[in-house]
Amino acid sequence: MTPAELSSAITHALTALVGDGRLTVDVPSDITVERPKQSGHGDYATNVAMRLAKPAGRPPREVASLVAEELTKDSQIERVEVAGPGFLNITLQAAAMGGLAKTVVEADKAYGTNQSMADQKLNLEFVSANPTGPVTLPSGRWASVGDALVRIMRACGADVTAEYYFNDAGSQIDRFASSLYAAAHGRPVPEDGYQGEYVGDVARAVVGEAPDVLQQPEPEALETFRVLGIEKMFAGVRATLENFGVKFDVFFNERDLHTSGGVDTAIDQLRAKGYIYEKDDAIWLRTTDFGDDKDRVLIRGGGAPTYFAADVAYYVNKRQRGFDKAILILGADHHGYIGRMRAMVACTGDDPDATLEILIGQMVNLVRGGETVKMSKRAGNFVTLDDLVESVGADAGRYALARSSMDSTLEIDLDVWTQKSNENPVFYVQYAHARLASLARHAADLGLKRGTSYDASLLTHEREVALLGVLGEFPRVVSSAAELREVHRVARYAESLAAAYHKFYDSCRVLPMGDEPATDLTTARLWLSEAARVVLANALALLGVSAPEQM
Repeated sequence: MTPAELSSAITHALTALVGDGRLTVDVPSDITVERPKQSGHGDYATNVAMRLAKPAGRPPREVASLVAEELTKDSQIERVEVAGPGFLNITLQAAAMGGLAKTVVEADKAYGTNQSMADQKLNLEFVSANPTGPVTLPSGRWASVGDALVRIMRACGADVTAEYYFNDAGSQIDRFASSLYAAAHGRPVPEDGYQGEYVGDVARAVVGEAPDVLQQPEPEALETFRVLGIEKMFAGVRATLENFGVKFDVFFNERDLHTSGGVDTAIDQLRAKGYIYEKDDAIWLRTTDFGDDKDRVLIRGGGAPTYFAADVAYYVNKRQRGFDKAILILGADHHGYIGRMRAMVACTGDDPDATLEILIGQMVNLVRGGETVKMSKRAGNFVTLDDLVESVGADAGRYALARSSMDSTLEIDLDVWTQKSNENPVFYVQYAHARLASLARHAADLGLKRGTSYDASLLTHEREVALLGVLGEFPRVVSSAAELREVHRVARYAESLAAAYHKFYDSCRVLPMGDEPATDLTTARLWLSEAARVVLANALALLGVSAPEQM
């Protein structure tokens, strides 16, 4: 019996109580069952009686007693105890608890998926770094978290588009072109230009493709360096992300908003709604009407659009493409961006609470030998995602960046993440999967098969019950990770599952020794082991991390 099935059993019990008049309440559609924090308090616990006490007009323990009496009629439930102010501690029959292993194995990759977000069409924009340099380590964090969030929300039935928005216009691009131009002519880059060996690399690549650029007049040469430099820089960005296992459905170009008339169209729509005005030869958006600290310029006095004008047009474009909500992952330095974006959304006539979501993440640093790794020789004054992958590998890099809440500043200790030991979290989880795969191979070598059925009631050892309990939690973890946008919940779950399996394996022999015959308990434990392997593989897949068969 899975937690979802137990939740349905409680719903059935409440419906019966309401049906014959023993309880007068509306049966809730969301009944939560969880693993109790202390052993000995049953297999699962629920606070549903406490939730219903006030609407029922009865003491919580009295409601709990009614629910407990009705639940014990279910043949899969061994006993139900009322605890504390009205909690229900539920112990399943051994066969019902053990039956979860077969459910998991038969569901395979589908175990943990659900349809809780099936009615949502979402656009998740992340990374979106300007193509003026390599992908930095902080942007790598958003790559890991964003890609995992796409996978997790899709596992919950959402229609999600992963999108990268890149700027190829504006002052930053101009400074990048000037830096390439200077490097190509053997001059120091401008004071406000871009530093690092990569600038010279890109400049040489442009000259290799367009040798006459060095003889072109400066304005023409700058345009060549701008076009080809951005093309080559962005190709490097995409290669870095692909090497990191991150795939985008859409790469959206800011320039298209200007050339297609998207900016002008968005401004016309806002003008029709009465939020556009002109002052000092500039065009302004009245965002203060919706709580912004000041109105925002869309078109400067000389006629040049601002970055914010493109932001407005980009949001309108997403809505026109049919997305119910635009979700953005941004760094901590963009926190002040939230108010103006929400006000802009309100100016379009949308409710920002419904159609816009901005996730803010904190910085990340690399540490080696107790000291912060301050810069990359190739990149100049920052550490790149490629630096991380080169040091620890893509799997460890992704796991390390996704393992902690985005709300916290993250330090990645290279001395830890390069270890092949249990001190390294990703090694610990992957080793558990490899150990399970090895067990399956060894069983096959001995001619042992799980068969089509097994006696689930044999799985009564405390380590077996504990492992089954952790397996049952996976669907809830996936749902909550999607709902709360907290991918680290999946990583921490994977570690708890690995720990539960290692404890089980150390206490419960799975395969027979020597000439010992295989028994029904052997078969049952093979089912349980395969269930653990399936869930570990599924959890790692949601994080974009491989599940190795051997290590």
